[in-house]
Amino acid sequence: MSDDDARLDEAAADLLLLPPARFTTARNERAADVGGAAGRRIAKLRKPTVAAWAVNLLVHDGQLGEAVELSRALREAQDDRDAAELARLGRQRRQLVSALARRAGELAADAGTPLSAAMADAVEKTVNAAIVDETAAAAILTGRLVSAVDLADLDGDALGQAVAGSLPDALPTPPPRDDLAARRARKAAERAVREAERARADAEREQATAEKKLAGAREKADRAHERVDALRGDLARAEKDAADADAVVHRREGEREDAADGVRAARRAVERAQAQRDDGGDA
Repeated sequence: MSDDDARLDEAAADLLLLPPARFTTARNERAADVGGAAGRRIAKLRKPTVAAWAVNLLVHDGQLGEAVELSRALREAQDDRDAAELARLGRQRRQLVSALARRAGELAADAGTPLSAAMADAVEKTVNAAIVDETAAAAILTGRLVSAVDLADLDGDALGQAVAGSLPDALPTPPPRDDLAARRARKAAERAVREAERARADAEREQATAEKKLAGAREKADRAHERVDALRGDLARAEKDAADADAVVHRREGEREDAADGVRAARRAVERAQAQRDDGGDA
């Protein structure tokens, strides 16, 4: 590797850890500082997608290496045709992929750029590619991704296009592992699984609590609607009773007016009779 290649890789590793919104300005400043042919190559670095940047954060965080160690163990189990171990590691792989993708999302959110659902899915596919495919793992673990990696699209120069700077041929050959190193790697993987299981259990508890609260709220709403329906029925009956009472009042008012007219007529008759009586006495 030439000095210019090394400087490009170093610059890319640094710049691709920055939030994408800051990348272009920082890249141009770095290119100007380096200058020369290396500077011109740095100036051509592509801005990473949010998913690629989140995976770079995960690589820098150091946890993706555990996933790659698990992938090696998985391939050993496949080679040995150990069905029980293969099934166990398969479960661990899925749980670890999910846990690492969540961790990448946390790192991105902490850096001020939360992942959308589409970006979170791209991160999970990239982490899974690192676990399943050694060549993809070597490229992803450079921490210089500019775009996400999907196993379904690994054809041609897809990895070369996804990585800024030089592209390693394969993962470095790991040193011989003694029992202590094996136990440590296994414990690290199991710890990640336990964390994933804990997170799942917490989420399930939260879901159960939310469902219980929802059921209580629905029951309360149903009772309220029942009371409203009952009150509406009472109101309808009360309005009918009021209307009937108003009709009776109107009828009674008419009867009172008729009676008052009768009283007035009777008074006039009495007055006439008295007048006639008085006139007859004078005669």
